[in-house]
Amino acid sequence: MPMDAREIEQLIRDALPDAEVTIRDLAGDGDHYAATVVSESFRGKSRVQQHQIVYQALKGQMGGALHALALQTSAPADA
Repeated sequence: MPMDAREIEQLIRDALPDAEVTIRDLAGDGDHYAATVVSESFRGKSRVQQHQIVYQALKGQMGGALHALALQTSAPADA
């Protein structure tokens, strides 16, 4: 069963409460999403480390209920 965008967003917010999360369904099929995640917890971490944090937040759903996730991550811009 495909994952709902709200479920993806909630899993990420549970792991990163400060995150600004935007989820888009790329194909309208519930299997291919794009996510933009901005969180202070990413500051000082490499892109790979940032993505690993998000994948861990998804609790093993990647490759199963969630087929594809195009991911953009960053720390907030300094004001």
